[in-house]
Amino acid sequence: MARDTEADFPCQGMTWHYARMSGSVSHQFNPLARLAAAAAAREAAGLRRRLVPRPPAARRPATGITLDLASNDYLGLAGHPRLAAAAAEAAGTWGTGATGSRLVTGTTELHAELEHELRAFCEAPAALVFSSGYLANLSAVTALAAALDDGGGVLLVSDERNHASLIDACRLARNGGAGNSGVRLQVTPHRDTAAVETALATRGEQAAIVISDAVFSVDGGLAPVAELHAMARRHQALLLLDEAHSFGVLGDGGRGTAHAAGIAGAPDVVRTITLSKSLAGQGGAVLAAPEVITTLVETGRGFIFDTGLAPPSVGAALAALRLVGEDPGLPGRARRATARLAAAARAVGLPVSDPTAAVVSVRLGDPDDAVAAQRICAAGGVLVGCFRPPSVPAGQACLRLTGRATLNEIDLSLASRVLAEVQEHCHHGRNTAKAGRYH
Repeated sequence: MARDTEADFPCQGMTWHYARMSGSVSHQFNPLARLAAAAAAREAAGLRRRLVPRPPAARRPATGITLDLASNDYLGLAGHPRLAAAAAEAAGTWGTGATGSRLVTGTTELHAELEHELRAFCEAPAALVFSSGYLANLSAVTALAAALDDGGGVLLVSDERNHASLIDACRLARNGGAGNSGVRLQVTPHRDTAAVETALATRGEQAAIVISDAVFSVDGGLAPVAELHAMARRHQALLLLDEAHSFGVLGDGGRGTAHAAGIAGAPDVVRTITLSKSLAGQGGAVLAAPEVITTLVETGRGFIFDTGLAPPSVGAALAALRLVGEDPGLPGRARRATARLAAAARAVGLPVSDPTAAVVSVRLGDPDDAVAAQRICAAGGVLVGCFRPPSVPAGQACLRLTGRATLNEIDLSLASRVLAEVQEHCHHGRNTAKAGRYH
């Protein structure tokens, strides 16, 4: 193909060289300028995101932050010396990396030990460790959808507020990313069991998987786990629960919602967990029947082609799991601290979710209001999460606060003070907006 013309386009101190080819479009296009324009649009909408390096806890007071209510360290184990010692010991024994995929060199005896103890603690049929919870979800949904589609089709029924990892997994399965040609996705309204029942009862596909967060990551609401399982069983479907925000916080000793519902060992229940929240480390796992685990090992692309979880992370997760087993009161302390945070927000008139685990949401609506509220909290020494679109739907920007088993009365008093300041700012903003309408 002959070259017609050439052009050079400057972009942020560099020159973008564009060659227009015969038969191609006639307009000039600068991809980096397009990306910069999109970033500017997000900035104007109050949706720009930036990385802010976090100092170690020992230096945090120098930044003005004395209380962290943004992390997912629900049980307060991230700084525990036993986890650090276990990670160091694992690095000394096995090295700093897994050195390969789990099917080649990436499975150490330590990985097998963690899987055995996860299975036993959670009273699950079997367990398989991944390098992240996100990848565990992606692999479980896509591999199971592909394996169940023998020509009769597969229906995925997914709650509209599921985590992004489940949403991406469903999209990949539906679009044939894992070799699935007969997969259909139906997104149901949030916690709407009637819609799930209808989807299952009227499906034309032979197989089905009901997919839901156990505890939803933004507002901390609990899924109707028992009802979902009853429906799935009634219609010969699998139930896949993401227990990222319930494992370590709900159920007997932190064993999760499936355990609390009495379905932990059910063969038609697939659970995914993360090791990065209550266990204060890195990685994820799938807890399921041996047939499911075998399918993931033999066909799950996210398992087969990914490097195994690094041994120091495995060692730290094992130490954390054993600590949770030794102190079954940790989950209850985390829940009580979260309830206190919600009560403090409610007491000053802020719209707040009703937490069931360790997450509470303060609903502000406008993304600029949420960012301003986050800054007010930071100025008062408290770090909180700020969720804006696309993490939440438009008009539902919020602050996300997380309880922790180690919060004390001084922490909770400080949180109450900054929440009162947030409410004062929001109240002033609403009054100003009302006054503006009459001028």
